[in-house]
Amino acid sequence: MELYFPAVLDGATGTELQKRGYTGGGCAEAWLLEHPDAILDVQRRYVAAGSDIIYTPTFGANRVKLEANGIFNRVEEFNLRLAALSKEAAAGRALVAGDIAPTGLFLAPLGTASFEELVEIYTEQAAALEKAGVDLFVIETMMTLPEARAALLAVRSVSAKPVLVSFTCDEHGRTLTGTDPAAALVVMQGMGADAFGLNCSVGPREILEQMERLRPWAEIPLAAKPNAGLPRTVDGRTVYDCPPEEFAECARGFAENGVALFGGCCGTDEGHIAALRAALADVVTAPPAPDFGGMIPCASEKDAFLLDPAAEMPEPFACDAELADNIEDAQDEGAETVAVRVETLADAEDFADAQYAVKVPLFIESSDAAALEAALRAYQGRAIYSGPLADDVLVPLAEKYGLII
Repeated sequence: MELYFPAVLDGATGTELQKRGYTGGGCAEAWLLEHPDAILDVQRRYVAAGSDIIYTPTFGANRVKLEANGIFNRVEEFNLRLAALSKEAAAGRALVAGDIAPTGLFLAPLGTASFEELVEIYTEQAAALEKAGVDLFVIETMMTLPEARAALLAVRSVSAKPVLVSFTCDEHGRTLTGTDPAAALVVMQGMGADAFGLNCSVGPREILEQMERLRPWAEIPLAAKPNAGLPRTVDGRTVYDCPPEEFAECARGFAENGVALFGGCCGTDEGHIAALRAALADVVTAPPAPDFGGMIPCASEKDAFLLDPAAEMPEPFACDAELADNIEDAQDEGAETVAVRVETLADAEDFADAQYAVKVPLFIESSDAAALEAALRAYQGRAIYSGPLADDVLVPLAEKYGLII
């Protein structure tokens, strides 16, 4: 499937299910399996309104979310059954995207989850969706780079199908944990995502402002799935004030800034999707046109950078118990880049414990392929390599982890 074309995604699921009897309590996925006609109606309406791609209702069908609702050892069953409902609703008229969403777990120092635990959780769900026969995958409403990276690695381990990765940010252009979507874009496209987008949180005009900022960084098509405006509470109910015609007014602006996939999130319905479909009738999406000016795009977990290719690697720090302090001290003293030397798996473990401290472009020096890969899995940014390893070792790592060589 070719993802680069003006295509229409679906609209909201949660707010539409609430119109059909879901109260918001308990597990939405379990409720859907008890009330399949609700999701069939929602998704058939989206297809009739012009959606080219609909999402499986598996937003909370990962192990962590299901177990929080007292549902154990049923990840595959839930994903298979829910994906089958979307395929029934699509009826061959739309593609079905396997939906993967946040677990709510955080790496240290914010939480206690390990990165490999996240990969394992997402691999379980991705494998089930692949078995269900979805046409592509969407990793959506991401708030942290570790979860997005883990989910993308998980999908790639079980499928070669296209993957759209979508983050959510506030009107100031930061995620809940402070990541700039530009950094997320640089990391995700480096790891081989087929498209990158923003969804939820804010309305179309606010997301358009972010797309204008993201376009110079984008080497892949962009996606926009905003809410129907900013939510407000009226008489205890959440209300969205952006009607379909107003919602679709940004379609041309989105397309001019590289958006190839258009949809709606909270508060949108089939009317918003029909308006988008109509607005896109004579719109051509601008192709990706990154503007790096000869510089190298790289990223920490929080920020994106353009690094001069002539920049020299600073003296690398040894990976030991003092690594985080050494990195932070160097940055406090104005270091524009930092470097670490990773030669053993033990070094990679020390680096994993300290990688959160990196706030500037990172060089990794290594002559050991296994240690380098372990460090790349742990690093939640996009690093630059230095060392003697040959291209036959480095190229696969660059393709998988976005390593700059």
